[in-house]
Amino acid sequence: MAATAGIVALAGCSPSTEAAAPDAGSVPAGDGTYVDGTYSADGSYATPESVESISVTVTLSDDVITEVQVVGDAQAQESQQYQSDFIGGISDVVVGQDIDEISVSRVAGSSLTSGGFNQAIEAIKAEAAA
Repeated sequence: MAATAGIVALAGCSPSTEAAAPDAGSVPAGDGTYVDGTYSADGSYATPESVESISVTVTLSDDVITEVQVVGDAQAQESQQYQSDFIGGISDVVVGQDIDEISVSRVAGSSLTSGGFNQAIEAIKAEAAA
């Protein structure tokens, strides 16, 4: 798995956010706050050496994350390793969780990447709001 282009479940970034519309076949969640579907957002975060970014895609069903994908775009070599570790562990942390209960601080030893991930999750929540 490449350090900068891993696909996993869920991830995020900060300043730059883009959210995609839910899949055409999605239906509003029964009692949920969010519309079922697949959403994406980009996030960024600062490291001592650079500003890094990640792209996060999550699938929601009844406000629960059922799938997460994170793709890194690290500029610094050290960030590539941290993003790769984060991407390798994020699915275990967020899949099966209510999106409103997600706030990641450290995943697989990576703490700064979490800031970008949390930012992307906030953008996704805004886009998916019913």
